[in-house]
Amino acid sequence: MPAIRGVLFGLHAITIGLASASAPVAAAQSADGNAGNALLDRYCIACHNERQSNGGIALDALDPAEAASRPKDWERVVRQLRSGVMPPPGAPRPADDDVQAFAARIESILDAAAAGAPDPGSPPVHRLNRTEYANAIRDLLALEVDAETLLPADPSLDGFDNIGGVLSVSPVLLERYLAAARRISRLAVGDPTIDPAFASRTYDIDRQRFQDQRMDEDLPFGSRGGAAIRHHFPLDGEYAVRIALRRNIFGYIRGLAEPHRLEIRLDGVPAGRFTVGGRDLGQPAPASFGGVIAGDPEWEAYALAADAGLEVRMNVPAGTRLVGVAFRDRPIEEEGILQPPLTGLGLGFSEWRSTPAGPPAPAVDSIAISGPYSPGGPGDTPSRRRIFSCRPTGVGAAEQSCAREIVAALARLAYRRPVSPAEVDALLAFFGAGRDGGTFETGIQAAIERLLVDPNFLFRVERTPDDIGRNEVYRLGDMELASRMAFFLWSSPPDEELLALAERGDLTAPEALEQQVRRMLADDRAQAL
Repeated sequence: MPAIRGVLFGLHAITIGLASASAPVAAAQSADGNAGNALLDRYCIACHNERQSNGGIALDALDPAEAASRPKDWERVVRQLRSGVMPPPGAPRPADDDVQAFAARIESILDAAAAGAPDPGSPPVHRLNRTEYANAIRDLLALEVDAETLLPADPSLDGFDNIGGVLSVSPVLLERYLAAARRISRLAVGDPTIDPAFASRTYDIDRQRFQDQRMDEDLPFGSRGGAAIRHHFPLDGEYAVRIALRRNIFGYIRGLAEPHRLEIRLDGVPAGRFTVGGRDLGQPAPASFGGVIAGDPEWEAYALAADAGLEVRMNVPAGTRLVGVAFRDRPIEEEGILQPPLTGLGLGFSEWRSTPAGPPAPAVDSIAISGPYSPGGPGDTPSRRRIFSCRPTGVGAAEQSCAREIVAALARLAYRRPVSPAEVDALLAFFGAGRDGGTFETGIQAAIERLLVDPNFLFRVERTPDDIGRNEVYRLGDMELASRMAFFLWSSPPDEELLALAERGDLTAPEALEQQVRRMLADDRAQAL
């Protein structure tokens, strides 16, 4: 319950500034003002008056009971009193209890006035940051993307990168949005023209990480080092997975003194096994900080290129798959005095021979996935199931009707509100352009590409209702509240349940609001909070 109350308080803080209230100020002003006036007359007005206005403030022209009419002046007075700056050193000073009581009285008047007449200002246009963009793509198209490789870093303020006032837009960023939309739409639909250069990617492993234990919960027990990667395979076809091992500062692959078993798995199923190291190829290069002293030629050739054949080709169905690469762990206990593990100082040097901490072991430096080679069809992926809610039974009107259904459903979730027929028609124009000379799916791909660069998707804009005057305070609507809740708790757009509740106008009901908060906190997406 405390956690729920805390989140509800946070949501209340989001909306309270836009909800008009009528808290009475008179109750806060009912305290006896004679003591406060006497305090000002005795200790303050001698210096702060209309004739001698030290500090630019004349207290003889101000009435504490009317503090709400001059909030800036009285906030200055409270700050000076609370900090002990006034009265100045050497001047007569009132008792501290009297000062604190007077300051508390002024603060209560100011707080009551602010609550009775909130002035939240207008919320700025809020561009989705990289995290929100990636989450929106995930929830809209059932496609995981790495926003860090697609978009530049977001500006931040005080360590936060989701402040709408600093999330600016540049021409370069717009170009990156266009390129990202083109790439994402092709991956989501399964463009049959995708080639290996488009879909290939290399995953580098942090060189500062020790690979002396199981590195990921998605890797099998009894494994050591490596990484587990979720890679999107855009089409059915043959793909290559190539492993590069970590090298020392001289370019020699580390940990080849003893044999080590390396395994490649696809969705947990072994797809390739290799043995690394353990070959007797003559004298290795001696350890030296003065420069490279070559070893025997056969050893040199192997130590420099022992990972040249660590590649496996496999047929992979389209979709996001788990690729796991790890060594089989071989725990041993060396005889003799136990030594602490390596600190990392030797990771870049040699580590060819055994050390007091145990024999050295190889480590994975990068995992490169390329393909598709000999591509097949787009397959049955979560993205295609999410997108193609219907299939046209013919051409012409049948395709147009199905395309309208698909585009309208995606636009509603992308814009986080109901969409108008004119907005759907604008997207269908791009469907038609993509359909000319292509297929129904290329038309849908073009419409999705246009959707992903629409300002209604990239920006969170809270429009002032038509019947609200300038600078007039109004209560937040259900659709705006749904969007704020989702980005606050999930860093992503509202889902179907939250959006439907807001469309019916039922979200602002207290019981519905609490029920939705509980549901959203129980969702895995709440870890973003």
